[in-house]
Amino acid sequence: MAADMLSTVIKPVHREGHKFIALFALATLVLFFIWTPLGWIGVGLTVWCYYFFRDPDRFTPTRAGLVISPADGVISLLDPAVPPAEMEMGDAPLTRISVFMNVFNCHVNRAPVPGTVAKIAYRPGKFLNASLDKASEDNERNGMVIEMADGRKLGVVQIAGLVARRILCVAREGQDLAVGERYGMIRFGSRLDIYLPEGVEPLVDVGQTMIAGETVLADLRADEPARSAAVR
Repeated sequence: MAADMLSTVIKPVHREGHKFIALFALATLVLFFIWTPLGWIGVGLTVWCYYFFRDPDRFTPTRAGLVISPADGVISLLDPAVPPAEMEMGDAPLTRISVFMNVFNCHVNRAPVPGTVAKIAYRPGKFLNASLDKASEDNERNGMVIEMADGRKLGVVQIAGLVARRILCVAREGQDLAVGERYGMIRFGSRLDIYLPEGVEPLVDVGQTMIAGETVLADLRADEPARSAAVR
């Protein structure tokens, strides 16, 4: 029981966060020397930094055909949109699901489907609020196209946000990814856009909370219409 309670508080940390946590901790020590109340503020910020870079295991559904959320956060947009040109996915609008991550979400990104990385395309840009629609076009971004076993392709785009200043993508073209496999993260506050294959309807709606590696976004094998949700 004690171990279970402890595991809800103490989480594994992504290796990208080690240096930042150390810097926050060092700054906290300096603040304590300057003025004790400032030191306690530093403690709070260090704890936040630790939780920002948390990297917990997730229980990923592995049934073939499911599209799983690549990010924690809330769906901010769900609409037809043309994928970024550099991803070379064509000019036809595809269903876009945008998951907005605030600074309190876990920011580790995971592959939404199994398949081979067909393309990685980075484009520099601005740092507008990632919840805005125009962030898809104007902000710094990194797109990844995954080709699945049946030949269909799915696009996922990491978009930097208002305070995000680095997109990390460790996947490489030609690499095989398992569904739910970690492939990157974005520092500090950001968004992911998922472009579903043509004809695939979403099983989620705007305002719904996503859990990376666990929440089902769509079913490639289903022929039911798009789902809608209501606040209860």
